[in-house]
Parts: sequence; structure tokens; C-alpha cells
Amino acid sequence: MTTMTAQSLAAACAKAMWDDDKASAGLGMEIVSVGPGRADVAMAITEAMVNGHGTCHGGFIFSLADSAFAFACNSYNQRAVAQHCSITFLAPGRLGDRLLAKASEASRTGRSGIYDIDVFNQDGVKIAIFRGHSRTVKGEFFPGATVEG
Repeated sequence: MTTMTAQSLAAACAKAMWDDDKASAGLGMEIVSVGPGRADVAMAITEAMVNGHGTCHGGFIFSLADSAFAFACNSYNQRAVAQHCSITFLAPGRLGDRLLAKASEASRTGRSGIYDIDVFNQDGVKIAIFRGHSRTVKGEFFPGATVEG
């Protein structure tokens, strides 16, 4: 049995997920930080992400927020999936912007969790608010690992 700090377990879970996450990597995302119930993930808006209005397609902003949500809700060594997600767009993302999605846990009880994700541009302007509901499923990243303390 492995004993880890809550922080080291969250980081290890994020790495285990990242190693198999072709979608987030393929969109150029990077994990900025991760901890128990939280994650910050960044992504630059490329030309391929711009829609017919000359702004970032909302699906890419949703994907960024969803990835931050995934790393936050999977930070406890219990596999979790999205049960429901919603997003409100506040301002457009633009070509060349570097977006930062900041996920934080609002509630976690039993198999269900609620996470709030704010998406900012490089100037600190909030461009979207995302809320994700998670549900744990069978499986651990590190079977038998425990948190010290």
C-alpha cells in the first residue's frame, strides 16, 4: 500500500490521466497546476480554433473548461466522469489569446461532485463560467493508495 500526501496524489492522478489524454494534448493544453479538488489548465487560441465571426469557437473554450474540470474531479484517486456540464460565455476569445481555466470544487458528497470553472484570457478578463457535475465510477489510478494524515 502506498501512502501519499493529498497534493502528491492529485499530481500523480493528473499525470496518469494526462499520459492518456490525446484530446487535451492535441489542442495544445497544458496543466499549469493541480491539487485536491482543483486544477488550472491553459490553452492558446490558434487559427484553427477561430470561427466565422473571427472569434474562438465556443466548443474549444468548453473543451478547455471541461479538461480543467476533469483534472480537478479526478484528483482523489477515484475515477470520475462528467454527468452534466453547462457554460455561459461572457466575452469572446480571440486568435492568439492564452486562456486559463481555473477549476475549483464547490461540493463533493458520496459519488457526486460539483465544480466551478472560470475561464480567463491573458489580461485576466473572465470570458466564460462553466459548471460541471461529476460522478465517480469504478476504478482508481493507484489501487490501494492512501492519503497520509
